[in-house]
Amino acid sequence: MIFGKKKQKSEKKGKGMKKGDKWVCGQCGLAVTVDEACGCVDMCDIMCCGKAMKRR
Repeated sequence: MIFGKKKQKSEKKGKGMKKGDKWVCGQCGLAVTVDEACGCVDMCDIMCCGKAMKRR
């Protein structure tokens, strides 16, 4: 039998995204606010202008 993998949530605080986090593109200045966090274990990258955006 094969069971589907469950989505793992981050156990460490400060790792990953949280609702209300702000991200900005260093090249064009586009700003993004997180409305709903995904809860992934690894940090997700928000891409803009071909590069990962940085947390503000």
